[in-house]
Amino acid sequence: MTAATAMVREHHWFDEPTDPAPKRYVAWLLIAQLVFFIALLGPAIIGIGLKIQDLVHLGAIDENGATAAAGLLGGIGAIFATLANVVFGKVSDRTTSRWGRRRIWIVLGTVIMTIAFVIMALAPNLLVATTGWALAQFGANMTLAPFIATMADHVPKFQRGKIGAALMIAQQVGVLGGVYVAQWFAGQMLVMFVGPSILAIIVMVIFAVVLPDQVLPEKPPAMTVREFLQTFWVSPVKFPDYALAWWSRFLITFAAFGFSAFRFFYLLNHVDVPEADIPGVISTGVLIYTIAIVVVSFICGWLSDRLGRRKVFVWVSTALYATGTVALIFAQDIPTFFVIELLLGIAFGMYLGVDMALVLDVLPNPDDSGKDLGVFNIANALPQTFAPMIGAVFVYVGDTTGNNYGLWFTICGVLCMIGALVIFPIKKVR
Repeated sequence: MTAATAMVREHHWFDEPTDPAPKRYVAWLLIAQLVFFIALLGPAIIGIGLKIQDLVHLGAIDENGATAAAGLLGGIGAIFATLANVVFGKVSDRTTSRWGRRRIWIVLGTVIMTIAFVIMALAPNLLVATTGWALAQFGANMTLAPFIATMADHVPKFQRGKIGAALMIAQQVGVLGGVYVAQWFAGQMLVMFVGPSILAIIVMVIFAVVLPDQVLPEKPPAMTVREFLQTFWVSPVKFPDYALAWWSRFLITFAAFGFSAFRFFYLLNHVDVPEADIPGVISTGVLIYTIAIVVVSFICGWLSDRLGRRKVFVWVSTALYATGTVALIFAQDIPTFFVIELLLGIAFGMYLGVDMALVLDVLPNPDDSGKDLGVFNIANALPQTFAPMIGAVFVYVGDTTGNNYGLWFTICGVLCMIGALVIFPIKKVR
């Protein structure tokens, strides 16, 4: 380590915020989150399944290989999401532009995501579709890493539960909106994939203008190779609370994507929903899920700030989500599926209402918040890689059609329960 590097690391350019977050910033943070997730999650939840089925009908994919294709496409995309999230979290921490640290990456990533969706919508085969989704995930996470880091920059501890809950509510309503947009334009791939993303560019530009972005006072020294590799690492020995929170997020996200990556084909083959009805069933299920999240998340975020407690909400919600994941095995009809969606929504609402505040409270260094949040978001991105890929193996165990959801959802539920248990040893947060 050079002397200059050591000096920069010893000096904190930015203190943790203590004043209330600017109202305009908070308003556009929530609007941008909402619109961005409409653009991203419609393709993720319904669009991928529809695209793969379209390729099946064109003869580009064998029908029995559709589930494996969904896992492969989702998994490769998530690898690119992981890399972009960590790299651009760190890059945004070190950006010395006169426009600030975060703005340029927030807007540029959204533009890249939009271009990628054009590629995916027009893809004639699985290779091109996978390339499009990988590029979309890269662009989306180029945006999300600095976007979320603005909360560490501008939101004080006493507001993090409330604003974090509101942000997660905006995300989930965006998911719902994306699902409905995907359902409405299911027969028009280009409109479904690209239309909402163009709107996301406009909103992210407005957010970038409103954002009171911090300007780095001087250029940091160039990173060594070792320092670049450390971008992907926060010591679990030095920061054990951060590490435990990371593992909890990883495991609940693994369970969530262990289900959502296969939701289309689970409904098609396990619950026996006709293919033409699946977008409508998914939309209704996500509506139930989202209503539960909005109500529970708001209440739990408010309670968490008032009580000054985070851990109890996180471990209870994670255990409840594990229960709901296993319950999916026993769903044999649409009404039962909707009841389980409600249970999962209640659990995830409790989790989302508090977890972001817990994460911000255990970040190691305010100067490196983008980098540290980027490393933390590996816990979001890696399960999106591993859950589809691992699931694409286990659903074929003892079932050549790829429908062994009993085994797969049991594995996901057990891992999620472990995610509840690792919350208990955290010391920095009550």
